[in-house]
Amino acid sequence: MPSDNADRVAIRALIENWVLWRDARQWDRFRTVWHADGQMWATWFQGSFEEFIKVSQEGYDRGVRLMHMLGGMSIDIKGKRAIAQSKMTISQRAKVDGVMCDVVCTGRFYDFIETRKSRWGIVLRRLAYEKDRLDPLDPSAKLVLDQNLLAQFPEGYRHLAYLQTRIGYKVKTDMPGLDGPALDALYAKGEAWLKGKKL
Repeated sequence: MPSDNADRVAIRALIENWVLWRDARQWDRFRTVWHADGQMWATWFQGSFEEFIKVSQEGYDRGVRLMHMLGGMSIDIKGKRAIAQSKMTISQRAKVDGVMCDVVCTGRFYDFIETRKSRWGIVLRRLAYEKDRLDPLDPSAKLVLDQNLLAQFPEGYRHLAYLQTRIGYKVKTDMPGLDGPALDALYAKGEAWLKGKKL
């Protein structure tokens, strides 16, 4: 068994608890997976985890329904720092151009993690968006997407961004995908983090 097995178990618990507590809106428990300076970067939000909690609850209160599922995980540890990559799926349900739809996006959580005072916590959560799709709940419904709007977003999260834009969010259009310069830059940032450099 690896000598850092206890650290790996603790980090895995952080990632799994993030998903469960965020989707269940158990915000006091959710706060415990972060360090005080923790940041969250997603398609529709970039900022502190406290602000993320605020806008997530506000979205829920006005009907936004967004859930997460986890897959496999890889954890690289160097001293007091770690990078965790987790396969994940985001699913969101909303009306798109008058038709109730589900969008499903597959990608990875890419987490910058550190131990401080003997406690592992997330310092920065980034995401890589690899592929997505959009489906009407009623298979017989006619949905015609605005192709000009759709084309403004990267392929990996094009339909997720379309839905989020239609319900009022401003979506970041340069997030990492399945490949390309944005993903390369994220990997480089992760390597620098493990070498002790500042974010």
